[in-house]
Amino acid sequence: MKVLITDYDFPDVDLELALYKEAGVEVVTAQCRTEEEVIAASAGCQGLLVQYAPVNAKVFAARPEIRIASRYGAGFDTINTADAAAHGVWVANSPDYGVGEVATHALAMALDLIRNITVYDRAVKAGEWHYTTAGIIPRASDLTIGIIGLGRIGKRMAHISRNLFKRVIAYDPYIIDGDFPAYVERVGREELFRQAHVVSLHTPLNDETRNMIDASLLDLLQAQSYLVNSARGGLVKIDDLLAALENGKLKGAALDVLPVEPPQTASAIVQHPRVLLSPHAAFFSDVAARELRRKAAKNLIDWDRTGRPSYVVVQGKNK
Repeated sequence: MKVLITDYDFPDVDLELALYKEAGVEVVTAQCRTEEEVIAASAGCQGLLVQYAPVNAKVFAARPEIRIASRYGAGFDTINTADAAAHGVWVANSPDYGVGEVATHALAMALDLIRNITVYDRAVKAGEWHYTTAGIIPRASDLTIGIIGLGRIGKRMAHISRNLFKRVIAYDPYIIDGDFPAYVERVGREELFRQAHVVSLHTPLNDETRNMIDASLLDLLQAQSYLVNSARGGLVKIDDLLAALENGKLKGAALDVLPVEPPQTASAIVQHPRVLLSPHAAFFSDVAARELRRKAAKNLIDWDRTGRPSYVVVQGKNK
């Protein structure tokens, strides 16, 4: 078997190379940014290990020898799954590698917004030393947190939030009632936006969820609410978010992900004083990063050995 690591932003891929060497898998590496670059680099490859490179029908048609594409991450939106299915290509991911990290990061961002810790820090460094410099601060235990998406990370977010907030409510049309924890109240999407003081997003990005968080939902919020997005940047219409910050529906927003990454430094969302940003880092800890890379790489080894990856997103044709 021959594998192409299409692209990566890790300091190195020594972990992956060691795994493949031990398994007797030939591997080549690249830093592809376009389909054309993927096609050029993947000659003779049966498998792709993908981070951000686009992989779609154009790639599969040009390289029919490709039988599997595994993505670094729980999300797999850089791989067109419909195109993969049409070409009989397996798609795999790493869905459970950093659940605790993402939930902890989202909660930390939510609490930063509520307690205004970043604002305090800026004030102190500017020579202001007083507890009123951050403005009005609500009591977290009086607030309701609303979680959009109650999968692995959403459930963990609910679990670690339940003793901090007055109520935990959630919307997820794909989870049965019996899978909602007892401490989470099930509500509709619009009702969640009406009731929650803090909204935290934990859904995948697909045709159903793309630009889901728009003015129609943000307008339902109570005044001076908060939005946290540690899922996918494409879930939120940024212009509508900025409008909600200006009209008072949102007191603050915390974003680990953006529609375009990295963003332009001068953009309105980056420069807004009530937007807290981190660089798509919610997944990261040293342990989680190694787990992610090992699981994503091992999907290809497992497919080569057994005909099936460990974490199936799309079932392809048999070898």
